[in-house]
Amino acid sequence: MTLEEKLGQLTQLVPDQPEFAPALEKGLVGSILNSGGVEQVNQMQRGLKVPLLVGYDVIHGYRTIFPIPLAIASSWDPQLAELSAGVAAKEARAAGIHWTFAPMVDIARDARWGRIAEGAGEDPVLGSAMAAAYVRGFQSNGVLACAKHYAAYGAAEAGRDYNTVEISERTLREIYLPPFRSAVDAGVATLMSAFESLNGVPASANHHLLTDILRKEWKFKGFVVGDWEAVAELIHHGIAASNQEAAKKAITAGVDMDMRDNSYSTLAAAVRKGELSPAVVDRAVRRVLRIKDQAGLLDHPTSNESDALSLDRDAARRVAQRSMVLLKNDNDLLPLPKSGRKIAVVGPLADSKHDMLGPWSAQGKAEECVTVREVIRDSVAVDDADVIIAVLGETREMSGEAASRASIDLPGDQEKFLESLVATGKPVVLVVMSGRPLAISWAAAHVPAIVQAWFLGTESGHALADVLFGDVNPSGKLPVTIPRATGQVPIYYNHLPTGRPPDPKDKYTSKYLDTEIGPLYPFGFGLTYTKFEYSDIRVTPQAASATIKNAGNREGEEIVQMYIGDPVASVSRPVKELKGFQRVALQPGESKRVEFTITRHDLEFWSDHGWIAEPGEFKVWIGPSSASGLEGTFQLH
Repeated sequence: MTLEEKLGQLTQLVPDQPEFAPALEKGLVGSILNSGGVEQVNQMQRGLKVPLLVGYDVIHGYRTIFPIPLAIASSWDPQLAELSAGVAAKEARAAGIHWTFAPMVDIARDARWGRIAEGAGEDPVLGSAMAAAYVRGFQSNGVLACAKHYAAYGAAEAGRDYNTVEISERTLREIYLPPFRSAVDAGVATLMSAFESLNGVPASANHHLLTDILRKEWKFKGFVVGDWEAVAELIHHGIAASNQEAAKKAITAGVDMDMRDNSYSTLAAAVRKGELSPAVVDRAVRRVLRIKDQAGLLDHPTSNESDALSLDRDAARRVAQRSMVLLKNDNDLLPLPKSGRKIAVVGPLADSKHDMLGPWSAQGKAEECVTVREVIRDSVAVDDADVIIAVLGETREMSGEAASRASIDLPGDQEKFLESLVATGKPVVLVVMSGRPLAISWAAAHVPAIVQAWFLGTESGHALADVLFGDVNPSGKLPVTIPRATGQVPIYYNHLPTGRPPDPKDKYTSKYLDTEIGPLYPFGFGLTYTKFEYSDIRVTPQAASATIKNAGNREGEEIVQMYIGDPVASVSRPVKELKGFQRVALQPGESKRVEFTITRHDLEFWSDHGWIAEPGEFKVWIGPSSASGLEGTFQLH
């Protein structure tokens, strides 16, 4: 290949940008983002020396739209994440797509950040399990995965998208990097570098992230693509004065492919002037070609033009059923009886097909979505109802990229509307649809039943009805902390202790004057229609176990969680950290002993000398959430 052709392999363009057609004709483009379908892709591929890699944002479905990733994380079931990715991959591959820009594995502790919807929440252990599952689901069904946004993009200051990030190396290693490492260990083909600057160095020119950690420590063999125009944006970051200078810094740091801005085309002059080693270009080209070969593109550049796959409504419904979290159920208002009570289904999201899809809905079609009101066909007026189902929350445009919110309250006048429903004296079931946890303190105090439904996708209405009427016993748990007020964020369970722990009786302790201590609902919390009891915790340095009993009168599933804390160490450690979880199905009256293995890695933290575990006492909790459970201890010698 000529130098220009090599740089073409490192360039991703969009078919509708002016420079695309002439670049394609000259063989100076290696990848495209978005396409017009398999026939158009095949037409582009014919006659090319090296085939195009076709990428697309397949985030939570392609034609069949699954719940948003934050909702799927609420299932605490990596197999469901893998299932959803597998269905999406098959549909995307049938459309000529080779590569998805997913999973997003950014840890998010600030609900103001709109892209919290696209990830697995605030915890690195849960996030790592989900990251690996998505990679397996996509790549075992013919579509290359891309773990993004590397790294710490979810820590944007004040939750404002694209904003700067300042965190310690310890926080980076312990909180934000583990899901990326999990994706790499699962064999992810590509990573995407992030938009933000990390400790003053933009992620898309960050040698420490892209080479020292990713390549040298983790031995990653795939390639890194920059996010949309992230290379050119190095100029706005203030570390480059031109596209060529930005391109030199990005490719030298370890960004192998440039998305959309065509900056890498300027590198030919830099190489010829001796300002950039040809070996740097060749290294990136080898990485890209290796992945194209892995995808089978070099031998089979065109795709089968068979009929598109039909929607997999069954899979979408099954995943959605497990992606909801029952937050409150006073006096067992839920499940509702299937007959004998008149029901009013109200609220701006009760019949909004468009919003059911959630952000990043690929080729999903609103008209194919099923809403709550469609399923509960005999909905009556509020005045005539025995019970009210209020479907409130965010529109789909309120979360996702470039959708940060300064307030995470119910939007507009929805709380006033909810207050008017409660004032009728009739029982109200609040269904919250959103791409982030919302501060619903008034509702938590006044509404008897609350279901956090997120955005559930194509089968929203059916899945919700399955839960509301008891065909499915809800089992989801929160993958994020729900705050009492926006002013509490960022709020997360695995925080460091403070020298003045909050005490409502002592003014001079760490708390707010105008809201109660702690979250509204803690990480890991979620109710079911039955009751689970925990007993007999046993702890050794190698394992911990407890007995779980279904003490209710319905079969159900409990997500049993194990947390570990290091109360005395050479550095301040989080009050507790999730280290394991298991889903357990139990019949009424049935008990089961649940055991977790404890490894040395579970006890380690990042230090100036790498990962270390210090001797001393460790606390272990096994329970239904981060805020409750049985406690035991062991000594590490």
